[in-house]
Amino acid sequence: MTKTGFFYFLCCCCTFLSLQAQQNQSARYSIRELSRGQLKSIRGMSVVSENLVWVSGTGGMVGKSSDGGQHWQWMQVPGCDSCDWRDIEAFSEQEALVINAGEPAHIFRTADGGTTWERVYFNDTKGVFFDGMDFRNTKEGWAIGDPLDGKFTIIYTADGGRHWRPATNAPAAYKGEAIFAASGSSLRSLPGQADCFVTGGDTARFHKYLGQQWNSFALPIIQGNPSSGAFSLAFLDARKGVAVGGDYRNDTLRRQNCVLTADGGQTWTAPLVPPSGYRSGLCWAGPRLLIATGTSGTDVSLDGGLHWQLISKEGFHVVQSARNGKAVYLAGSDGRIARLEGIQ
Repeated sequence: MTKTGFFYFLCCCCTFLSLQAQQNQSARYSIRELSRGQLKSIRGMSVVSENLVWVSGTGGMVGKSSDGGQHWQWMQVPGCDSCDWRDIEAFSEQEALVINAGEPAHIFRTADGGTTWERVYFNDTKGVFFDGMDFRNTKEGWAIGDPLDGKFTIIYTADGGRHWRPATNAPAAYKGEAIFAASGSSLRSLPGQADCFVTGGDTARFHKYLGQQWNSFALPIIQGNPSSGAFSLAFLDARKGVAVGGDYRNDTLRRQNCVLTADGGQTWTAPLVPPSGYRSGLCWAGPRLLIATGTSGTDVSLDGGLHWQLISKEGFHVVQSARNGKAVYLAGSDGRIARLEGIQ
């Protein structure tokens, strides 16, 4: 065997052993169901701490657990039994906000743990459709919706969601470009006052607000029809991020469903081993640990998104890690709520 051949053989062996080691490590993760059946679907989730979890979904319903998912308090926002709360943002056991998808658009806020709710935003513009919201702290936040008159719909708050104002310089959308309201995680607030979001449909792009203007970058992810594109975005820091998606009408397709960036979103590359299908939710659970979920299953990556391993064929819509702590929760259809086991 030549030196070149031996070196190639050695590299192959190292790669195989590395993948085998990752598979062995990923085998320790499992999903434990906590609750189901309280509503048709859950897509909104806010994990405040190891034990405090808020969820939101169909029928105007909101759920809250303060003991790690063992017991749940369910409530319906008054007058909103037809609202589909696609995202929820909670700051404590008392304070939370919910936003719906569809027309008209509502944002409701509670300051007493869900006993009472106040509507803090309303928009009945024809075609309005919000997809999610995110907060950089307990005061500053934003919400984003699909294009109206050729521009994405963006609103901001500086007082914890009590009042909202429209953006004056929202970015323009390409024809057929939209945002997915699949898990409330298509947008993120990054360090350095940088807001960003991902899109899909006819065109998939990464949009980032920095330096008083929006910049847009192409995403090498599957696109070209209304059911494909980027669905969820997660950043470890200001530079290292991951986006997942695919085609929800072909949810086992394992091609162009994940992209990685190391420069804050200016350039994106494909992983060496992608997730096992369409994924609508994504979160970091450590410096190298990622969890992605979708209707066809749930995957983990132990190396920052380069290699993915399927840990369960049970799929969910949304996954989030605790803002303060290590716990990871998932939620999806039939009101299912679960917790990821094996986090150390």
